Amino acid sequence: SLHAVRDELRNELVPINKKYPLEQLLQACRDYPGASNARRITFEYVMLRGINDSLEDAKLLVKMLKGIHAKINLIPFNPWPGTRYECSDWDQIEKFSEYVFNAGYSSPVRTPRGRDILAACGQLKSETEKLSARERQALRAMAMTD
Repeated sequence: SLHAVRDELRNELVPINKKYPLEQLLQACRDYPGASNARRITFEYVMLRGINDSLEDAKLLVKMLKGIHAKINLIPFNPWPGTRYECSDWDQIEKFSEYVFNAGYSSPVRTPRGRDILAACGQLKSETEKLSARERQALRAMAMTD
């Protein structure tokens, strides 16, 4: 899950970035032994209107992935009640994808499904996730005794 070309934004979107910032992540990708035998690394990049979807972001993405055999899956953001993010305009997603593709990277755009019932990628939360830590621990204990 890449989602950003700047550490400041990625810290917000992908909190593990605080421990493993972009430079470190990308170096690990460059060092990945599978990269030398034609295996691609797939990056996920959610498209957020006015946040990470500009042509400048696409240019920075291509620049930072230089030397990495990669595919970039572009994911239209699936909103949920109360979120402050919005999905990029379809036109903008296509321009972004085209730039990345023309730079030599596969950049398919994921087709959103299930948005209307809040069941699309990023919208689902399991019921156990909503439970308190104590309730989850009790459920685990019961499952182990069965």
